[in-house]
Amino acid sequence: MRKEVVLITGANGEIGHGLISHLGESGDTKIVAMDVQPLDASLLPLCERFIQGDILDNLLLGRLVAEYDIRTIYHLASILSTKAEYNPETAHRVNVEGTLNLLRLAVEQSSWQGKPVKFLYPSSIAAYGLPSLEVKKKAGKIKECDWCAPTTMYGCNKLYCEHLGRYYSRYYRQLAADEVKHTVDFRCLRFPGLISSVTIPTGGTSDYGPEMLHHAAQGKPYACFVRPDAKLPFMVMPDAIKSLLQLESAPRENLKQMVYNVTSFSPTAEEFMVRVKKAFPNAVITFEPHPARQNIVDSWPADVDDSAATRDWGWKPDYDEQRAFDEYLIPSIKARYA
Repeated sequence: MRKEVVLITGANGEIGHGLISHLGESGDTKIVAMDVQPLDASLLPLCERFIQGDILDNLLLGRLVAEYDIRTIYHLASILSTKAEYNPETAHRVNVEGTLNLLRLAVEQSSWQGKPVKFLYPSSIAAYGLPSLEVKKKAGKIKECDWCAPTTMYGCNKLYCEHLGRYYSRYYRQLAADEVKHTVDFRCLRFPGLISSVTIPTGGTSDYGPEMLHHAAQGKPYACFVRPDAKLPFMVMPDAIKSLLQLESAPRENLKQMVYNVTSFSPTAEEFMVRVKKAFPNAVITFEPHPARQNIVDSWPADVDDSAATRDWGWKPDYDEQRAFDEYLIPSIKARYA
């Protein structure tokens, strides 16, 4: 008899760490984790199995289908915004073709199981593209359907994969003679900048915030690559994990859309620095804007409207800005580097 499992791709990333820790410690979920890098030793005991491999490897994915009943897929693997700009074609292969491979896997599993496999997909505020700072300031909180004109390869990948998810859920092989009865239950979150005290930032354009914190805690100077007035929405990792799990458990009939904004607080880079220097008075933080990266940040919203998530599945963050710093980030990061 095949085991029922949850598949987590990109398991060694920031979200993967938090998700595996939460699901694994609950004890009632069997996890198959997958990443191109070795999984942190601390996470291995929480997994049924770890597979070091690539989501572009169709033979590997085929073996997964044969060995397990995959009830839910958390597809976290991706090449983030900054790295994607240096090698956009590789980013496209990983972010789009890899997602397509997993959607095909989910369709096959859904057909075998006789019911839709849930497919949880973290998208990003990179899916937005505001044309100027003036428009950004006037726009206020951005809804999911507004300003979807990304300027980065990462943002283009994320927005396209949202549409792929919608297609595989509602329109897959719609002209086929044999009706496809069971496809994918695609559920997507557009995350703001995510901040973790557990893992090191790995190349996101919003990482100037967490990079400030980690440098300050280590006594290293930090040159921030955006202006002091640069403003983006942020969320701490426990709330990111909470939102994924809440969306996964929401009844399908309650979900009026497939893509949801979630957020928590929206400081400027200068406000972020003030909080960091309050906790680490000797921190040396300067502002040396990188023009191209600054342009990307300027094209992303200063805040997003997550009222649809609140309406449909009761979303509310546990951590506002003060609690995020005072109760989660500062104590955990100080302990990490003590």
